[in-house]
Amino acid sequence: MKNNSSLLYSVLLVVGDFLALVAAFVGAYVLRVTIDARPLSAPIESETYLGIFLVLLPFWIMIFALLGLYNSSIQEKRFAEMGRLLVGSFIGLLFLIGYAYILNTPVFPARLVAAYGFGLAFLFLLFFRNLIRRLRSTLYAYNIGITNLLIIGDTPIARELVESLAESKVSGYRIVGIVGENAAQSKTFLGINTFATLDEAVKKIRANRIHSIVQTELFASSSKNNEILEFAQANHVAYRFIPGNTELFVGNIEVELFRSAIPVIAVHQTALIGWGRIVKRAGDLMMGAVALLLALPFMLIIGVLVKLFDPRGSIVHKDSRLTRFGHMTKIYKFRTIKKAYSGMTPEDGFTKMGRPELIKQYRDNGDQLTDDPRVTQIGRFLRRTSLDELPQLINIVKGDISLVGPRALHPHELEKSDKKDLILAVKSGLTGLAQISGRRDISFEERRKLDLYYVQNWSMWLDLTILVKTIRVVLRRSGA
Repeated sequence: MKNNSSLLYSVLLVVGDFLALVAAFVGAYVLRVTIDARPLSAPIESETYLGIFLVLLPFWIMIFALLGLYNSSIQEKRFAEMGRLLVGSFIGLLFLIGYAYILNTPVFPARLVAAYGFGLAFLFLLFFRNLIRRLRSTLYAYNIGITNLLIIGDTPIARELVESLAESKVSGYRIVGIVGENAAQSKTFLGINTFATLDEAVKKIRANRIHSIVQTELFASSSKNNEILEFAQANHVAYRFIPGNTELFVGNIEVELFRSAIPVIAVHQTALIGWGRIVKRAGDLMMGAVALLLALPFMLIIGVLVKLFDPRGSIVHKDSRLTRFGHMTKIYKFRTIKKAYSGMTPEDGFTKMGRPELIKQYRDNGDQLTDDPRVTQIGRFLRRTSLDELPQLINIVKGDISLVGPRALHPHELEKSDKKDLILAVKSGLTGLAQISGRRDISFEERRKLDLYYVQNWSMWLDLTILVKTIRVVLRRSGA
């Protein structure tokens, strides 16, 4: 609170958006009216055009504010910010058109001015926002705008917090101290000064140098917890609390009145309940059907090639995998394993070919080999390009799996995860957070953490983000 860097950053965003929109619609006017010699539908002088636009522009900025584009929570989510800017630009343009229609007053001298303005507005908004973000990073490098943070509690979460915020010139936070009885015994905690009590920390650091407090430990004494909150309120210090059981609060959370009197926090395993499941299934059916129709010609060609390279085997391989609520389903994939080893476990396959030494190498390498001798020549290409998974579009249309979701795994693979029941709260997916975050380049445990995050934080926007990023990952062949 006392550190106004976040407020200043939001003000800069407002100014940047204002300038971006002005530049965009001035540019649109120049492109269509000044450069383009074609006749205009409503000749409007440049001064009149600019005057009307400047009067209406504050309402456009208000639309951005209502979309949360000036909230601190959106400032580091670049893809989400991009989507909201696109939506905000479109709504703002509709507002201008609606104004012209209601008052029967032309705003644009030609329809192309609106089209040019929309495109340029989106591009300029992205440019100005990235410019302001770069400016903020530069100021951090000179210790300008840094937030002084006091951490209360010496829990494992506190350690994780210290490690993630260690580089103040990147994070924008400077940890000025850690309060905790155990940490205080060692004088320093990961190189940070420690204190036994809040009073001791305040005397040493001084209240006016503390901008924000993060409490990572709920004390048994309610008076001790109240003391921390009251200090923050009295000194206008930002206060945040991290619950001890963090996994309890990463799902879909609702604050409601129980029996119309008692405030309670309801934590659902996933947002994919009720309307969420209906919307997701409808999206899977529509997008899956369109994708299947587009993919059919390629699937026919791939099927012929699979048969040519290994005539004895089947074209499509059916594999039993886990999906929602632990149900087993048959997942379709183009066969990439030679007929002689198809349907076998890796251990049986390598033993049959007389290469048992590859078993350990295969398992130690995250269930993969760079040059797996069981894989056909066309199979290697299909795996590198992820084309072997095209038949799963049939699974999606049937409703066996979703377009986006946790990775469909064998039962013995998911047994390794202690959160398997939570992961299986939704249908498995053709793609997911793990696939766009490195696939085989990250550990099994990290992939399951990403699956769990998806389950507990599902939204249609998250699904769209993953689908767009999947295309980029597949084209780059990263982590295949």
